[in-house]
Amino acid sequence: MSTLRNKVQLIGNVGQEPTITTLDNGKKVARMSLATNENYKNSKGERQTDTNWHTIVAWGKTADIIEKYVSKGKEIAIEGKLTSRSYEDKEGVKRYVTEVVTSEILLLGGND
Repeated sequence: MSTLRNKVQLIGNVGQEPTITTLDNGKKVARMSLATNENYKNSKGERQTDTNWHTIVAWGKTADIIEKYVSKGKEIAIEGKLTSRSYEDKEGVKRYVTEVVTSEILLLGGND
């Protein structure tokens, strides 16, 4: 257990078209939401689905792959790390954001 680290692995469906931004230094960043589903049976034996939404951020070559091959609804697997940050919105209210910064992506679900 001495090698514990910040690592996240998710498989889910892309919630909306990824947003690709090219920064002044030429570096690309991709942002998208990813929906993951957990299925279970409630106390009455009825099948239930719980959907969680995750904010995904990717840089460089991973952002290039997302720009070329990922679209809304596509099933993907990602690996990365959790990051948290805060910022002030236009009204001066401090906001907190938790994101998954992606280091690897695997395209699933066939050719859409």
